Amino acid sequence: MQETWILSIPKSDQSTSDQIKQVLIDNQKDLGIFLSYYFKKEGALAEKVDLGSKINFIDQRSGNFELEFDLVHFNACLAIHDQKRDQMKITFEIEEDKLYLKGPYWPERGMDEI
Repeated sequence: MQETWILSIPKSDQSTSDQIKQVLIDNQKDLGIFLSYYFKKEGALAEKVDLGSKINFIDQRSGNFELEFDLVHFNACLAIHDQKRDQMKITFEIEEDKLYLKGPYWPERGMDEI
């Protein structure tokens, strides 16, 4: 499984790095949904997403960075409410006015043989 997400970049006179930072701040809830897809089988949600590292550019239009977030496990029936800080490396590409985010590749476990 590898999740992708697309965010709009508004026109601005800021540097590309500052534009990306602003887009991440403006779309904090969307980023929480994006990261939560990786933890849905655990029954956890990602909240309070922040930039956790500097933005590393491979070229002018692509690179990577780390996102930090609170990973919350909650189940009222089992009286579980755990929260820990976690992080994930995200790669990005910029095309026109869109920021394409790609999470890490996590292989899914197939069916077990009997």
